[in-house]
Amino acid sequence: MSSWFKRKDKGIQTATEDKKDVPKGLWYKTPSGKIVDTEELKENFYVSPEDGYHVRIGSNEYFEILFDDNKFTELNAKITSKDPLKFTDTKKYTDRLKDAEEKTKLKDAIRTAVGESFGKELVIAAMDFSFIGGSMGSVVGEKIARAIDYSIKNKIPLLIISKSGGARMQEASYSLMQLVKTSAKLAQLAEAGVPYISLCTDPTTGGTTASYAMLGDVNFAEPNALVAFAGPRVVKDTTGKDLPEGFQRSEFVLEHGFLDKIIERKNLKEQINLYIDLIQNLPIRTEPQVKEKA
Repeated sequence: MSSWFKRKDKGIQTATEDKKDVPKGLWYKTPSGKIVDTEELKENFYVSPEDGYHVRIGSNEYFEILFDDNKFTELNAKITSKDPLKFTDTKKYTDRLKDAEEKTKLKDAIRTAVGESFGKELVIAAMDFSFIGGSMGSVVGEKIARAIDYSIKNKIPLLIISKSGGARMQEASYSLMQLVKTSAKLAQLAEAGVPYISLCTDPTTGGTTASYAMLGDVNFAEPNALVAFAGPRVVKDTTGKDLPEGFQRSEFVLEHGFLDKIIERKNLKEQINLYIDLIQNLPIRTEPQVKEKA
């Protein structure tokens, strides 16, 4: 019987050292197994054309999608985290920050910028999951607070794009304080009558969901994004029950009333500007405004 598992005709054999891999980055494989050329993926807003899978992207890509001609001015770009608790587990927190900065070329898990979107000024705060899992520390809270102050001072609508694993454990209570800080600042933004749009992307979890991600004048999400406080594994372990199919995915969350709309990435720019116009009771524009030359 063991002979069933023996291959008699071995055919062409290639030595391991002679095998050639596909160049890294040339193709992207979606969770459903679809293979997509990376250039085609980029042209399609980093969405697989075959199965609609929305690949995780960061602030660079969102700025490119949402700002006219990818022109913007970054706000508070040089703020970095400190280590007030002198936190150490398997590695010093300062070393983790250094490694993350070298790997991602980012200063922290969020970038904030102002530019024009369809010819109207917009402040965007976009999180980067690649920086320590998009964890929310004191820098994330401070940059959001300063972006809100900028929006209030200049009467410019605000968009926050959430993508986070939750609070940053290395900053302990300093991280948890950002929930209150950002929520209080958003209350000031509402009092000033400046629109705030929240966009939840995969994943939006933990303290992010418990604060600014759910406080928008309208709360949007991308398709099939995980939007939750505790993740499904934790919920299942805690309750001891099997979870419904699609539990905590944006479609499930929308159905249960915690989101206002799910928007495909290719429609983000148009839909975000549409709702800002509706909030401000302005004439709706879906094309960039052309400024007359002086």
